[in-house]
Amino acid sequence: MKLDAIDLKILEAVQADGRITKLALAEKVGLSPTPCWMRLRKLEKAGIVAGYHARLAARKIAPIASVMVEITLANHRQGDFDRFERAVAAIPEITACWSVGGGVDYIAKVVTADIDAYQRLIDGLLDRELGIERYFTYIVTKTVKEEAGVPVSALFSASGDDRQSLRAGPRV
Repeated sequence: MKLDAIDLKILEAVQADGRITKLALAEKVGLSPTPCWMRLRKLEKAGIVAGYHARLAARKIAPIASVMVEITLANHRQGDFDRFERAVAAIPEITACWSVGGGVDYIAKVVTADIDAYQRLIDGLLDRELGIERYFTYIVTKTVKEEAGVPVSALFSASGDDRQSLRAGPRV
């Protein structure tokens, strides 16, 4: 699917405010409501808009510990990665996990009630014998910036070549 400048404006608008009304979205992107809504539906059906979520201020709900963890597996067969990834996907306290290149295999973001709860979670992972060779824990002491969104405009405005490809429409 090729995206044009209006599609990108729609994506930016719904990413900033998932509860935006049809009329407000249409005004923001410069279309009438029906064609604007049809474009949004097309973006949703293509899987580009993957969902709508509320961003919670977790610390206003309860005290939390945010932890970043580097994880290295002992073995690097596909089955080892698959087993570990299935386990991680089933643990709600692991709010994000990235497979990375370099000296470690994964970086995970963990949110628990406190450090003791985090350590119990890690001990549980180790007890399950998922092939974790080592892990390094980094306690988040201050959140400087945390955005869940994608910098849509920045992705297509870096250079003249990028602007030209936007006119042609990025391939997705």
